[in-house]
Amino acid sequence: MDRIAEKKLADWLDSNYRKPLIIRGARQVGKSTLVRQFADYKKLTLHEVNLERYPTLVEVFKTQDTGKILRELEFVCGKGPISGKDGLLFLDEIQAVPIAIQTLRYFYEDYPELPVISAGSLLEFTMSKHSFSMPVGRVEYLYLGPVTFEETLAAMEKSVLLDLLNNYHPHEVFPKSAHDQLLELQRVWFLVGGMPEATQRFIDTNALDAVFDVHASIIETYKDDFAKYATQADLLRLHKVFNYVPMAAGEKFKYVRVDPEEQSRELRKTVDLLEKAQIIMKACHTDASGLPLGATINRRIFKPFFMDCGLMNTICGVQWISLNELKRKSFVNKGHVAEQFIAQHLAYIGKNNVSPYLTYWLREGRAGNAEIDFITQLGQAIVPVEVKAGKSGSLKSLQQFVNQKKGRVGVRFDLNIPSYQHVSHALSQGGESVQVEFDLLSLPLYMIEELPRIFAGIVTKEHPG
Repeated sequence: MDRIAEKKLADWLDSNYRKPLIIRGARQVGKSTLVRQFADYKKLTLHEVNLERYPTLVEVFKTQDTGKILRELEFVCGKGPISGKDGLLFLDEIQAVPIAIQTLRYFYEDYPELPVISAGSLLEFTMSKHSFSMPVGRVEYLYLGPVTFEETLAAMEKSVLLDLLNNYHPHEVFPKSAHDQLLELQRVWFLVGGMPEATQRFIDTNALDAVFDVHASIIETYKDDFAKYATQADLLRLHKVFNYVPMAAGEKFKYVRVDPEEQSRELRKTVDLLEKAQIIMKACHTDASGLPLGATINRRIFKPFFMDCGLMNTICGVQWISLNELKRKSFVNKGHVAEQFIAQHLAYIGKNNVSPYLTYWLREGRAGNAEIDFITQLGQAIVPVEVKAGKSGSLKSLQQFVNQKKGRVGVRFDLNIPSYQHVSHALSQGGESVQVEFDLLSLPLYMIEELPRIFAGIVTKEHPG
């Protein structure tokens, strides 16, 4: 079970101010499984109704009579009375009966003691076609992404490696043998990704071709879903963007590259819809002059990322490369893969109750361009994050950012053993030499989930106040 999501669910269940919970996330990221595992863990009687299987329930939901609705659901579930004493009502695939979304507010008002969870895929597609009052202020949200690298390690029972990651602190010696093992597991993760079914299939078979079959099935399922909710013209745009983003992950987005014949305005609507459905993510440009970062973002300037690294590679055609070649050779698009890996983890770190988002910094000018892959907030600090696919790479953009924004700590992810060092560099600025001083936290890519903990320890020890 997702550790952060599990804590969110536990806090939600115990809260005196609990409201019906809507779990948001792309199809097949494990929303239903999460609820079932949580109910089992808490020893709750789970009353689960998949509304895709019972579309006729729309008539009883239209009544907005919660007593009548609960009685109907009791017979569908067949587990006796639905009560808040030891029960949990779970309305799955709620997008199939859109009026049920509105009914959540009445469950909150009429049965506040009853825990109610709903989940659905492509909710934004449904809401764009129906006009009804959303239960604003009467529901809570939990945003769920794919399985993370560390969750995969737990599923693979790599407890020793997981323990090392969870307890590592800078200045400690990091075992090279463990580093080599983690790099190999990370490489495999790039191909398998974080879709739960793909992860389980790899654990069961240790066969990448079996994983690619799962990916192909998931990709076709998404395309079938699009057809349920889109007109023919919209469907073509959805397919174009869906297929384009994996090829362009981490690049500045230009609509003309998707289709030079399409109007940017129409493609923008499609991109925004896929983003809201958590199928793609945007890293929007921020000025990074102060907190919150969202106050100075420019949503027209962004880099796209796909929902999952494994699906991205499959769409790019990695399954057609022989398995031996995959194990021996580096990826042609390894820079994009590394950035995608960081993006899909960074977007959800500590943010399960808000829609996942990313920011980056871009400076374009005659004197030369500079770009920081990601800008994130850790505590009260604005932190620049650079991603390198190999063991070396220039820090020029990081130096320019630190100099301009007066930063104290920068972060770099690469393939090296973790380190923490002071950087002093003479930077050419307007024909003059400027001395740039900052601390550099360098972490291997696979340590992304430990970034908040490690950074907090550094700031407390090295930069108090």
